Amino acid sequence: MGVIEVTAERRVEAPAALVYACLADMRDHHPRFLPPAFSGFEVESGGVGAGTVTRFTITAGPRSRAYRMRVDEPEPGRVLRETDTGSSLVTTFTVDPEGDAAHVRITTTWQGSSGMGGLFERRFAPPALRSIYADELERLAAHVRGHLAGAPAVGG
Repeated sequence: MGVIEVTAERRVEAPAALVYACLADMRDHHPRFLPPAFSGFEVESGGVGAGTVTRFTITAGPRSRAYRMRVDEPEPGRVLRETDTGSSLVTTFTVDPEGDAAHVRITTTWQGSSGMGGLFERRFAPPALRSIYADELERLAAHVRGHLAGAPAVGG
């Protein structure tokens, strides 16, 4: 048993403030770039940034699991964190400016299971989740490109 950590990152050709705004807006933007592995996404309360509570199911390989996540912003405009209300799972989105672009990192940590289940979890969950996050980052990049190409402004 131990902490499992999965990270995916990429450069997004858009201003960091726009990228962060899209990540933080769980009502109008974030659901639009979630990969098919996420289903049933709904906002339970709030909608933008700290205090928002969401629900969704994620499917990785043959396994599906429901989550209820509470959002906080340890560093508003840079770090957004989702904490599962029913487990040790925490996902952190970090957006750092790189000139006119942004470097976006998604990191998820959780307390791994023990025994044979934990062995399989440590072996198979990280690559599956890393692939899902790579897809999400690609979709995020496309989403913000749409805004830069003339789509309505974030929040508008």
